[in-house]
Amino acid sequence: KMLSCPLRRGELCCLVLLSAFLPATEAFLSPSHVPIATRKHAAVSLRPSLRTPALSSMRMMSDTATEPEKFEFKAEVTRVMDIIINSLYSEKDVFLRELVSNAADACDKKRFLTLGKEDADDLGISVKADKEGKVLVIEDTGVGMTRDELINNLGKIAESGTKGFSEMLKQKEAAGNEEDQINLIGQFGVGFYSGFLVADKMTVTTKGLEGDGTTHRWESEAGQSYTVGQVIGDGEIKTQSGTRIELSLREDADQYLDDFKLKQLVQKYSEFVSFPISIWSSKTTYEQVEDDEANKDLKEGEEKKMKSVPVTTEDWEVQNTQKPLWMRPPSKVTAEQYEEFYKSTFKVFDKPLTLSHFSLEGQVEFKALLFIPTEMPWELTSNMFDENSKNMRLYVKRVFINDNFQELCPRWLKFVKGVVDSEDLPLNVGREILQKSSVLRVVSRRIVKKSLDMIDDLREKGGDEWDTFNKNFGKYLKVGVVEDNENRKEIAKLVKFSTSADDKKTSTFSEYIERMKEGQDVIYFLSGEGRAQCLMSPAMEKVKDNGYEVMFAQEPVDELVMMELGEFDGKEIVDLAKGEVKGIDDKSDKKEEKEKAQIDFDAVLKYLEETIGKEKISKAEVSLSLTDSPALLAQGENGMSPQMQKYMKARAVAMGEAESEADLMAMGAMGPKGVLQINPNHPIISKLKESLAAGAGKGTPDDEKSARLLYHVASLRGGYEIEDPTEFATLVTGLM
Repeated sequence: KMLSCPLRRGELCCLVLLSAFLPATEAFLSPSHVPIATRKHAAVSLRPSLRTPALSSMRMMSDTATEPEKFEFKAEVTRVMDIIINSLYSEKDVFLRELVSNAADACDKKRFLTLGKEDADDLGISVKADKEGKVLVIEDTGVGMTRDELINNLGKIAESGTKGFSEMLKQKEAAGNEEDQINLIGQFGVGFYSGFLVADKMTVTTKGLEGDGTTHRWESEAGQSYTVGQVIGDGEIKTQSGTRIELSLREDADQYLDDFKLKQLVQKYSEFVSFPISIWSSKTTYEQVEDDEANKDLKEGEEKKMKSVPVTTEDWEVQNTQKPLWMRPPSKVTAEQYEEFYKSTFKVFDKPLTLSHFSLEGQVEFKALLFIPTEMPWELTSNMFDENSKNMRLYVKRVFINDNFQELCPRWLKFVKGVVDSEDLPLNVGREILQKSSVLRVVSRRIVKKSLDMIDDLREKGGDEWDTFNKNFGKYLKVGVVEDNENRKEIAKLVKFSTSADDKKTSTFSEYIERMKEGQDVIYFLSGEGRAQCLMSPAMEKVKDNGYEVMFAQEPVDELVMMELGEFDGKEIVDLAKGEVKGIDDKSDKKEEKEKAQIDFDAVLKYLEETIGKEKISKAEVSLSLTDSPALLAQGENGMSPQMQKYMKARAVAMGEAESEADLMAMGAMGPKGVLQINPNHPIISKLKESLAAGAGKGTPDDEKSARLLYHVASLRGGYEIEDPTEFATLVTGLM
């Protein structure tokens, strides 16, 4: 799956061979080691001291003390290199990330090895483009490499100098030696060859810190061989140690000679690398000078005329001035620093509503910094689950990897912005694909847990911030109740709904339960397109006498929340629009009274069923809960609310899943037929009963009109669409 094209048998063999070059625990896609292992040789570093005004040369030096020695790549290594160059990476831009990260590793090694030495070089990385020669140079003042290390690290695929160095440190720590912490990025030994994504030829000039002081050069065109030779003269590394990589760019890679493009890539991938990364940049300013042409006829005493002329200068510009706040202890970071980091990292203008700065240590280690925005991110305003919304940024040892990993954070937390830095996440070798594993699940669960903690803190504080959160992001929590089985109960404590008790404030389930009347043991809700429609529904008459509060599900997702939960804190959630409502219609005294009324109004019920038609209602029955309305169109036990029916219908049409009403009925978007409930005490129903009794069960034309109008009015007040507007208009006009 990692490769962009199908592998032939030989190519598959090459991948198997590649895994043979790795230690047994580092298979090609090892989930436990691949995340940190993508840098070929951390020792491949490339930069002179930042104090040096310019690079010694932008092209290969021709003076070598010895004739370069030629080495042949093994045949299987050549094929694996071809796969790495052409199939492993989806974007060419990552080559700079890989090479800069290698350079940072080299600087980290040197910092460790030169602790306490006063004459150590300034550590840093520089990038400079030679547009005329089409060469990109990356240099560092890191640990460098000796001749043997050049051959060992660059002549073999997946032979990482960083890995060996890390193993040496672990051995020292196991022996009880306390060493200064060192942070190395690359341990896999593949990233170096990403340079061939943009270059026909790569040249590495380096001097090792612990060598004999000589400079050597490694050169290859990603073919069958490479050469290694000693360098004397202008091409030597002038600092204690260091490495310079020269990329002879391909014809289609000219964009990487533009300093603006290089700045973009460094700021994107390497913004938080510990060592300064400088880019040789040109800057144009304008100066005021005398305008000789305009002043040639200037009279004595007149003021000389000036003009603006462009002046272009070149100098080093450090790109990574931002500090990785997540690496600091939270107690050492101020609120102003958090705010500045949030705005600059995510390119936003609002302040964070709240944040969480935490780390996890143990079998899985990572650091994270999460923010809840004050305002809805603009990219989510048109699509609340926009896949291109890059809310979570993944780093490995402060090096940016990707910001489009959907697996890190569930979509109902799409509004939460943050950074996650871990070396344990299971990436593929190219560090572009996040693989599913137990490590990923641990990280994702912790992000969800901390996000819920932040939201719960806002709830406890209340006030304007809690109201602002619910206004902008309350719908996301409701989606979380529907989609997140593991955290459904915790999220349910945070969701809020409008209720019949207050027309301005919303309420959580817990707050609703605190206000429940004596004897009430269920939570009532009613669906409708807005508060006004809910209040207008005849179903509200069922709670009129006892004063029960009703939650309003004003959007389809609200109704889904009620359906998914079923109960909260031991209290069943009941739809007030159902045919028989628990706690109201199921009381023993009402059941007996209803049975008598059913017999008494049997002729009316049969007439309504025949006149309206079984295709529109499943049955007609008496309801003793209605007080003011003559009739109510209720849902059956498994019925779908009118609001949900409209949503399902619109969705089916938009997705092209239905073209006719028959298609909608087949897929359930129209929902089951409703139950027509009548109020036996209403004058309209009493008059209809008398008329039918006078006609021996046969209704008059006026009775038929009354029955049809009764159905239409019940549908309209219940939130259903009028199926036959023409008939409805005719009946109303006739009544007038």
